[in-house]
Amino acid sequence: MVIFLCGFMGCGKSTVGKELAKLMGNKFIDMDIYIETKENMSIPEIFAQKGEPYFRQIEAETVVELSKSNAIVGCGGGAMLNSTSAEIGRRSGVVIFLDVPFSTCYDRIKNDSNRPIVMNNSKEQLEQIFNGRRSIYQANSSFKVDVDSNVSPFENARTINSLVKLLVK
Repeated sequence: MVIFLCGFMGCGKSTVGKELAKLMGNKFIDMDIYIETKENMSIPEIFAQKGEPYFRQIEAETVVELSKSNAIVGCGGGAMLNSTSAEIGRRSGVVIFLDVPFSTCYDRIKNDSNRPIVMNNSKEQLEQIFNGRRSIYQANSSFKVDVDSNVSPFENARTINSLVKLLVK
């Protein structure tokens, strides 16, 4: 079964996802790294050379490819905004929205030059993007997990693992 972790940039998809993969005995796939390898260029290069619409198309195709895997997938921040991709994710496994306050996400991403959306927007604009995406993530997910930044990624992964076990029963 595939588990897609979605949420805003900096919410912990990769960090919690790696812990969840260890806990469940699955592999972890970071969707952005997967796309960079497939395209043989970085995300900023894809945005600069081919544009965001091209990247979003590749992201949607990647969801289809990875839906056939038995893995924990840390999605890019925009992957599950696409309702078709989200439906494929839910049909093939579970889509989990990692809900984290904007301030936590922003502190984690504010200086990350590998995120074109961060580099091209102010803090206020990013918060507007965050607010606009939050309800879409929730609507497109199997369930939402409030990720607690006061506990370890392993503890958050244990919470998610327990929820997945209940859902899959």
